[in-house]
Amino acid sequence: MISINGLTMAFGGFTLLDSIDFHISDNDKIGLVGKNGSGKSTIMKLICGLQAPTSGSVDKPNEVRIGYLPQIMEHHKGRTVLEETMTAFDHITTMHKELEDISVRLAERTDYESEAYLRLINRLNDLTDALAIVQNEPVEVLAQKTLLGLGFKDEDLGRRTETFSQGWNMRIELAKVLLSEPDILLLDEPTNHLDIESIEWLEDYLKGHRGSLLLVSHDRKFLDNVTNRTVEIVLGHIYDYKVPYSQYVELHDERVAQQQAAYANQQRMIEKTEVFINKFRYKPTKSNQVQSRIKQLEKLERLEIDETDNATLTVKFPPAPRSGDIVFKASDLTVGYPGKVVFIGADIEVKRGEKVALIGRNGEGKTTLMRVIAGELDPISGTARTGYNVNMGYYAQNQEDTLDRNLTVYETLESIAVGDIRMKLRDILAQFLFRGEDIDKKVSVLSGGERARLGMARFMLQPYNLLALDEPTNHMDIKSKDILKQALKAYDGTLIVVSHDRDFLDGLVDKMYEFRDGKVKEHIGSVSEFLEKRKIESLQELERRFGQAAKDVVQSEAVEGKEKAKQTFEQKRSESKELRKMKHRVEFLEGEIGKIESKMKEIEKVLSNPIASDDIMELTRTYLEDKRELDRKTAEWTSLMERIEENNL
Repeated sequence: MISINGLTMAFGGFTLLDSIDFHISDNDKIGLVGKNGSGKSTIMKLICGLQAPTSGSVDKPNEVRIGYLPQIMEHHKGRTVLEETMTAFDHITTMHKELEDISVRLAERTDYESEAYLRLINRLNDLTDALAIVQNEPVEVLAQKTLLGLGFKDEDLGRRTETFSQGWNMRIELAKVLLSEPDILLLDEPTNHLDIESIEWLEDYLKGHRGSLLLVSHDRKFLDNVTNRTVEIVLGHIYDYKVPYSQYVELHDERVAQQQAAYANQQRMIEKTEVFINKFRYKPTKSNQVQSRIKQLEKLERLEIDETDNATLTVKFPPAPRSGDIVFKASDLTVGYPGKVVFIGADIEVKRGEKVALIGRNGEGKTTLMRVIAGELDPISGTARTGYNVNMGYYAQNQEDTLDRNLTVYETLESIAVGDIRMKLRDILAQFLFRGEDIDKKVSVLSGGERARLGMARFMLQPYNLLALDEPTNHMDIKSKDILKQALKAYDGTLIVVSHDRDFLDGLVDKMYEFRDGKVKEHIGSVSEFLEKRKIESLQELERRFGQAAKDVVQSEAVEGKEKAKQTFEQKRSESKELRKMKHRVEFLEGEIGKIESKMKEIEKVLSNPIASDDIMELTRTYLEDKRELDRKTAEWTSLMERIEENNL
């Protein structure tokens, strides 16, 4: 589909991409990986034609449709969330308008045998077939399902886009890209502003995407679940692996180990050969052997070890002073802001040495609770207090607001360091990849990833016994996240962390507080166990909301034009016996479908608010059996309707 041939990208005297080649085929799901600044986003811009290469080419068919989600984008204003999302269907809206226009014109005409009438009929059929291909549901339903899957609520859909943050506007743009159903999706860090549930929804969507995918992400589990191929960028060169990320890591390590072993063996052979040549070069009795060895070295194809970028974080937190047994405790806690209550009646207890995650959708109160723990926000009611001798280090999500943009990297640490630690500031900065001239950079010119590392470096200055980390892995590459995770696992203090990175949390925490619908609920166990339980409990909320009714609307819309156009003929046409039987069966199926839907709605009401006597497992089993029966009868109804239409043509 798309071929990248000898592509080089240079800026001044620096070569970012050095004559790279690779091909994107139909249905490829590629994870593009590499350190921050290695050129991943640049490759996407080159494919889209937003940048021109220094040399080489990007070859793609003229008809290929590309959907591109950049990290930084312009957001449109003046429309509601749903209206802006619906712009993804502008081409479908145009077809619908033409379909309606033709239906009106046909209803007004009586020249049923004329060529003009037949041309209108043929055009109506073409439009109906095209709409049947591009949409399985009404476009407004598709837009709503996608927006809700990405974390919006019903009441959000009518709000203006400018009333939302940049992160939420990114979700609108992501929804538009997905709904446009391009031949190839280019997604640059799509999970940056998504919560865990939205990430899982996006995973399921991308698994079912029929086109190709080129994905940049630092979420290991997301890459494993979505991609089947990994392209690594290292110092301007690429290495192509036909496997998902975790398998790529294994193959990459094997390749490097084999290369190093082969290089070491060859170097030993060369060294021995050169020793022999130098030792016997001037001995006549060994002259033939010496000349043979010299020719052997001249013909030898020298092995080289590929350059690698091994610069990584080296995080190790100072030992934590002992605190009281209870580090933080909240009772009947209600928290919010003027005019808005975020959550109510929360009971939370964090004990010394525990590693706890705060999870849930964005806007449900995770960061708000962090601010309460840090003493930045007073509760509306209830109590919240930290325990005896608790010294907390707070890593805020908005690092730009916590760092003085006028200070240099070194001055940022120097301004708060006291005692002997001042002698180690350069060593600490080096651990976080600030070396040489980097320490003299102003905070204002740092990238998001560099600011995140600098904020984490400040944690090395004091021996905290409570770390409160709000999205600490944002902007970190996968290796850096792994190193931070291991450092936190080894940390002997207490940890409270907000994160949407499932792989980062899995194995790090064994206790979670879920923020959902204004309530806070405690969960004991791993993140994987929690997510599996949540899936079962939800019973696919979007599927329940947009069930068979939406499909019926589509069927109705798809045949509406034809029914109007042919109503004159149908009044005069006698029905055959077989046609009457099919219509009777359709009427019967419609009644049965209605009964099943009513039964399923009753079960949904019980499951949404069960009591102690309700058998949840039995109700769930019955619901799923009804769902299968509904799908079977709906499929039969659809088949019969198609046959009836064919008989009426």
